[in-house]
Amino acid sequence: MLILLLGSGKGLQNGIENNFRNVSANSIQIWPGRTSENFEGYKKGRYIRFTNEDYELIKREVEGIDALTGRLYLNGNVDLTYGNKYAGYTITSIHPDFTKVRLFKLKKGRVISEVDLKEKRKVLVLSQSIVDMLFEDKDPIGEYVKVGGIYFRVIGVIEDPTNKDSKDALIPISTAQMVFNGANRISNFGFTTTASTVEENKRIEEEVKALLARRLHFSPDDQEALYVWNTLDEFKRVQGLFKGIRLFVWVVGIMTIIAGIVGVSNIMIILVKERTKEIGIRKAIGATPFSVIQLVLSESLFITVLAGFIGMLLGMGILYLASQLIDSIAQSSQDILYIFYNPSADFGVAASATVVLIVAGLIAGYVPARKAAAIKPIIALHDV
Repeated sequence: MLILLLGSGKGLQNGIENNFRNVSANSIQIWPGRTSENFEGYKKGRYIRFTNEDYELIKREVEGIDALTGRLYLNGNVDLTYGNKYAGYTITSIHPDFTKVRLFKLKKGRVISEVDLKEKRKVLVLSQSIVDMLFEDKDPIGEYVKVGGIYFRVIGVIEDPTNKDSKDALIPISTAQMVFNGANRISNFGFTTTASTVEENKRIEEEVKALLARRLHFSPDDQEALYVWNTLDEFKRVQGLFKGIRLFVWVVGIMTIIAGIVGVSNIMIILVKERTKEIGIRKAIGATPFSVIQLVLSESLFITVLAGFIGMLLGMGILYLASQLIDSIAQSSQDILYIFYNPSADFGVAASATVVLIVAGLIAGYVPARKAAAIKPIIALHDV
C-alpha cells in the first residue's frame, strides 16, 4: 500500500509538472485584458492593446530580463499548402527569443533569427507533426509552403518535448505585421528573467506591470487590465503542494504499517502461547532470555519482511502496469499526460520502505518476545 500511495503521488506530480516542461522555469507571460477601474480620465471597460513600442520599452527599461518575445496570432486557422496537401493551423508570429521562453527541441534546420526579423523575411518553422502531414518522408528544409496564399520558405523543424502532436507554425513577427495587416500590434509578451528566487522574479514582474500601466494609462492595482502567468511562482507553489501530499502519503502509509504491526504482534502472541511448553523446555536446558527474545524476533522479522517484500513486488508490478496503460491511452489522447504520468517508486523509496518494514518487524515481535522470555520453565512444563 505504501508503494502504491507513493507511486500514485509521483504520477500525479509528474502529470502536473508536464504542464511546465515546455516553458522556461523562470518565464513570465503577460496578456492584455480589459480595465475594471476609471483612471486618469479613461473610463473602465477599455481594452488594453500591446504594440511594438511597448516591446521596445520593456526591453530597454527593465533590468533582469534575459529573453523577451512578443507574439502576434493571426485570426483563426490559416491554410498551409504544399503541393496538393493543405490544412488549417494557428500561425504564431514571434521574436527570435521565443524559443528561449517556450522550449522546443530543434530537430532540423534553424529557428528564426534577428536577421529574419530585421529583413522581414518570409521564413517558416514547423512542428514535426505538420511536416509529417505536408511532406511525409521528404526533407522540408528549403521548400516553399503557402501560408494563407503567400509563399514562405521552411527553415526549421521543431518538436514540443511534452507533446509530439503539437502543431506549431512560427514566422517572424515583423513579417506578419507587414504581410497580414498586423500593423504594430502584439498579442502578448513572454520573457525569462535572470532571477533565482520567487521574490526577485515577482519584483521584475511588478516592474513590467507598472511600466505598462504608466504607458497605457491604467491603474497599477487594476487586476483585470493584465493577466500574468509567472511559471517560477506557480512551480514553487506546486512543489510546496506536493511536499504536503508526500507527507500525507507517508503518514497514511505509516499508519497502515502500524495497523500491520498490531496484526503481526497479535499473531506472534498466539504463536508464543501455543509454544509455551517448547519455550519452557528450551529454558530448562539452558536457553537464556536473550536467546528466546532473539528467536521470537527473528520469526517476527521473517514474517514481516517476507510479506512486505511480496507486497512491494506486487505494488511495483501494479505501478508498471498502470504506467503502460497510461502510455497506451496517451497514443490517442495526450491530455492524460498533463494529469497523471509515469507512476513509479524509485530505488530510494523501495529502500526506505524496506527499512520501515524491518523496523516494523522488530516492533511487532518485541512485546511477544518479552512475554516469551518471561515464561518460567516450571510453569511452562505444566502447560497443556
